[in-house]
Formats: sequence, C-alpha cells, structure tokens
Amino acid sequence: RTSLEEKAAQPEANVVLAVTDQDHIVGFGVLSCPRPEDRWYALDPPIMMEIKALEVARSWRSLGLADKIVRLLLAHPRAEDLVVYMVGYSWTWDLDGAGISAQQYRQMMIKLFEPYGFQEYETNEPNICLKTENIFMGRIGRNVSVDLRNKFKWLRFGIEL
Repeated sequence: RTSLEEKAAQPEANVVLAVTDQDHIVGFGVLSCPRPEDRWYALDPPIMMEIKALEVARSWRSLGLADKIVRLLLAHPRAEDLVVYMVGYSWTWDLDGAGISAQQYRQMMIKLFEPYGFQEYETNEPNICLKTENIFMGRIGRNVSVDLRNKFKWLRFGIEL
C-alpha cells in the first residue's frame, strides 16, 4: 500500500484501481513519470511516462482486468502527447501463479499491450538486456514530433541528442 501511495502521489500520475464491492483492491495500475536516475528521464522536453505497475490478484486473473486497467491508464489526458512505455523484467513476474514459462509470460505481455499501440523496441539498457525474456515496449502518441521520436530512438541506446 505504501508503494502504491508513493507512486500515486507523483505529479501527473494516473492510478487505476480494481476494487470489489467490499472495497478490496484486487488489481491496480500506475502510470507516472520516470525517476531522475532513469535513462528515460533524459528526454527533453519530458514527454515519457512509464506504466510502473500492473498487478492483478491471482484469484482475479483471466477476467480481463489487466486489459481494462491498461485502457484506463491510457486515458491520461496527455496520452497522445507522450511516449508511454513499459519495462518487463522477468524476475518480477509471478511465473508460479501464472503457471507458465518466462517466454510465455513475455508473449502474454506483448498480447496485452499491442492492441493499445505498443510495440517492442530494441534498447541496450542493461537490465532489459540481462535476460532474453525481458522486454521494453512503448507507445508513441500521435502528437509526438518527429524530432522527439528521433531523440527517443537514440535515447534507447543511451545517446542523448
């Protein structure tokens, strides 16, 4: 709860909660700006936001909640002015609860995000490159300029223009 509250308190954050009629949180998502120490913070002007969390309780999975949470996260009023990205680290995934391999989980993530305009992007970011199943996906809003798209392309490889 503390982590969720800290993320929700960030400027421009968009938080989506899935709650039961008994007021229990069974899923949540957080869209917020990258931290200053993150590579993605360097894009200037700051137009990047990260889907920092997407969680659904085990007993509530396979009901389409993650899909609805992503849709609502992207209802952010500036979504078309932003590069929204997600980073998937296999060591954070609930492989036991999902009952699938890391590669299958990766494919599940791709299937979840692609309908919303996300695509997989190559990067040399060390934590993403650490394991082949890790993934970096992004969605470039319609209003993002060609110049900022180009800066994003180079930033993926640690080059700031």
